[in-house]
Parts: sequence; C-alpha cells; structure tokens
Amino acid sequence: MAISTEESNLRICVVLGGRNFIGKSLVSQLLKSNNWIIRIADSDPLLNLDLNEQDSLLSHAISSNQASYFQVDVRDKSQIKRVIDGSEVVFHIDPTNSISENTHQQYMLTVQGTKNVISACRECKVKRLIYNSSADVVFDGKQDICNGDESLPYPIKFVDIFSDFKAQAESLVLHANTTNGLLTCALRPSSPFGPGDTHLIPFIVDSAKSGLTKLILGNGTNMCDFTYVDNIAHAHVCAEEALRSAVTSVAGRAFFITNLEPMKYWDFSSLILEGLGYQRAVIRLPARLVQVIPVIVNYFPQTMIHVLSRTRTFNSSQAQNHIGYSPIVSLKEGATLTVPAFSQLAEGSLRGQSKAEKLLGSGRGGRVLLWRDEKETFTYFLTLALLSNWFFLPERTFISSVAKILLAVTAVLYGLGRLPSPMFGLIVRRINPSHFQIPEATVKDLTISLASAWNWWMRTLRSFAQGDDWSTFFKVTVSLYLLKLLLSLSISTVFSLVLVFAFTAFFVYEQYEDEIDRVAKVSFMAIKSIMGLVMRRLPAPIISILDKYQILCSDEGAISRNDWKR
Repeated sequence: MAISTEESNLRICVVLGGRNFIGKSLVSQLLKSNNWIIRIADSDPLLNLDLNEQDSLLSHAISSNQASYFQVDVRDKSQIKRVIDGSEVVFHIDPTNSISENTHQQYMLTVQGTKNVISACRECKVKRLIYNSSADVVFDGKQDICNGDESLPYPIKFVDIFSDFKAQAESLVLHANTTNGLLTCALRPSSPFGPGDTHLIPFIVDSAKSGLTKLILGNGTNMCDFTYVDNIAHAHVCAEEALRSAVTSVAGRAFFITNLEPMKYWDFSSLILEGLGYQRAVIRLPARLVQVIPVIVNYFPQTMIHVLSRTRTFNSSQAQNHIGYSPIVSLKEGATLTVPAFSQLAEGSLRGQSKAEKLLGSGRGGRVLLWRDEKETFTYFLTLALLSNWFFLPERTFISSVAKILLAVTAVLYGLGRLPSPMFGLIVRRINPSHFQIPEATVKDLTISLASAWNWWMRTLRSFAQGDDWSTFFKVTVSLYLLKLLLSLSISTVFSLVLVFAFTAFFVYEQYEDEIDRVAKVSFMAIKSIMGLVMRRLPAPIISILDKYQILCSDEGAISRNDWKR
C-alpha cells in the first residue's frame, strides 16, 4: 500500500547520485531508520537493481512508494527542481557517470552540476544540503599530510583535475550556507572503499594485473586513511541530524571522515590483494629514482607516483565532536566485507588454466611442482633432496646406495608388520597390500607412452634419412648439444640442477606468465630480425642452397630469394 506524506510522519529527502556505491549505502541506512520517504536520483534512465537488491529493503520500499527513482542530469537545473521540489534535505553524491576524461564534461558534471543543485535548492526552499566531497581537495600530490585537519587550505595546484573541480564544488556549497534559509555542510571521506567501489579497489586490482603492485614505491611506510562506505553513509546521516538540530558549529563547514585507523598503504593493498589471490608487493623502488628514470616514469604516471608514495592521514575529531560521527564498521571488517564483492576480479577468475598447469596436468605432479599445497611440495622437495644426498654425495657406488636403502625399507616394513596393535594405547595401522601393486591401467598407460615416444623417434630418424625436415634437424642438434653439456657435469650436479629447476621454474612462470611471455616475444622478434640481417649478407650460393632445401621458409610462408638479396 502506498504511503501518504499527510498520513505519516515521514520526511522527504533526495539522494542525488543514489546509485553509486556511497549513494546505495546511504539509501540503505535511511530506509533502515524508517524516518524518510526517499527520492533516488541518478543519471541512468531506469533503476536496475543488483542481484543482492532483488529482495532487499530497497525493493520493498519501491513497491510501497517509500522510495522512488528519477533520472536526473545535474547539468539540467529543471530536472533537479522536478526531483527535489517538496523535499526537506538533499544529499549530493557524485552521479555514477561523474568521472570523465573530457575536461569540459567533467567541469559541467562536478562544478556546474553543483551550482545547479544549489540554485534549485534555494528556489525549492530546501532546508539542508549535504555535499559528499573528498579529502583529496587539500592534497597537492607533493607534500605528505600527517593528521591533517580542517584548517588545511586548498592547494595552489591539485593532484588531478577531478580534485580541483571537487574543491570548487565544495567551496560553492559552503558559501551557499544560510542563503534563502539553506543550511549546508560538506564531508571529506578519505579513500572510500567497499562493495560496489569503482575507483580504489579496481585501481589496486588493475595495478596487480599489470604487475605494478609487485613493486613498492618509496620506503613502503607511507600511511593512509581509508574509509569504509557504510561509515561514509553514516557520517551523512549524522551531518543531517546535526544540521536539523541547528548546531551552529556544523553549518557552512567541511569535515574529514575516516575509519580512525590509519594504515600503511601497502599493507591495505596487500590485505585486499591477498584476499583476491594476488601476490604481496616485495620489491622496493625509491620514489625519487622512479621520478628521474625515463623508462620507469613512463611506466608509472606522475600522479600515481605521488599518490602511492605519500602519507595522507586526517584528523576526524571535528566530525566526532560536532556531528557525532563514529565509525560503525572497523577497517578489518570492511576489508573482509569488500573482498567477496570483487570475486570476479580475483586472480585466475577471468582466465582458464595457466600454461604451466596445462603442461603439467592436474595430477599430483602438477600440484606439487606448482606449489598448490606448500607442505606437500616441501615434503616432496625435502625427500628428493635427501635421496640425492644419499645416492650421489657419499663416497660409495650407486649400487651400494640402492642396496642400503632397500635394506632400510625392508627393515621398516618388517618392523611395522610385527608391531602389536594397539601399542601403548596407539593404533598401529597396517600397510594395505594393494599399495605394493601397480594398477593395470598405469602399466598400460606407461606402455602406450613408451611406444608413442619410440614411434616419434623412429619418424624423426626416418625424416633425417630422407633429408626432408631441416627445422627438426636443427632442434635435435641443439638438444643433443645441450645434453652433451649436461653429461659433462657430474651426476650429482645435474640432479641438483634438475631438482631446483623443476621446483622453481614452473611456479615462477605461472606467477609471472604475462611478463615472461612478453619478454620472450620481444626476444624472439629481436632474434628473428638479427637472423634476417645476417641472412641478407650471406653469399648468393649459400642462399641458393638454403632456398633449395626450404630452410628459408617460416611459419608465415617462404621468404623469396629476392628479399634476402636486398
């Protein structure tokens, strides 16, 4: 049944930008208070509820007319007036499309849009306007901010154009206080995050995917204040209550909003990334070094260097004292609630098996070499290392080592078989005889593999005898030469190298697959270019022979003799 404002004590409020992640949380808290009829306004033409909103407080509020949705373009004052007419308070949050690469469009959305909101509030006799600003309005990107308070001035130059426009919009809101009976204030949340975040968390994850978060810019000790989305929404509710109570120390002022738990930026980043399956950053790069080396400067934009290497902590005591703000969700709890909401960005969620996993398979060998279970892998590595030490390092023959280890295994098995069960209250489990049997399927698979390998070698030798496949000839020649180099080493050295390679190479390749593939691709192209230059300088008779036997052919097709002569 629809709710009538005449028949209820509910007040009307408007949440501009009510579908971005801060707006959604604010709408939810306003509905829970059961004191408001809420008009949700945003730039999307229709209200599309998320899956978790299908049977939520919001869906029930819409069906009962306690909440309604309006499409609003803040650049059009008439649309704003249509929504806020008759409302008591307006919460001005950024619309979902408020970030634009077009500077003029960004200005119109942020600054001109705020001018339109203020003008519409005056004309519609709105009593209170609360603006969601940003702590970055006092950050110049160069100087650290340690426990900064509201006395900090706007910088001469901002860290980016969006912060500049936000500062202009905030100033407009604060200067509009007490005009036409309108009371205003602004909230400056520091580094907002939470489910639905479209900036901080995606930035951290994108950095991880590109490899940036494997590097720590600066000394890694720069502190930051992060604010969970529900705490930001709670601060808006507190600010509205303070303005409604005519607290003179609130109107016309801005307040920093934080979780009151400053944390190292890289610790917070690792907290999120490790929850999503990414690696913790371990390599430190001095910020000054990053700023002066051209190659690294191109890799790290200047704005990113400033943001990731500077301390930015803020004092929220004014918000605590004047609007009664206090965090309702701790930082750790907020991170725990945030990670599952970004499961689609988790490592490996958007890709199938890694190349290393495809090569090794999904059996026990693949799991061990890819360190799926660290304890299991370490056990296998330690066992193989001990066996290597037993067979190759002592001053005895291989046969003698095998005989002694077989004797030890026999003694252990016999001893286990003779022990009483239970013994001293402990149950001694017998080894099942089936453990000593080789399954028929395993023998069959092994036989097929050996036969396949034998047939491959026979086909290769037949190809050599006919002089058909020069590519395979060169591959086999290089392989035999490498084998000769390995055999020139001692068996213990070869085994140690193979052991270390097997337990590190596949794991490292899986962790840095994209980077290694890029390096390999660039190296291959460089080698191919060098080979082309060398071939072009070969004498004509040699080119004729190579062309005759199709050695100049590539995967993309044969290269003409004229190309090599040029």
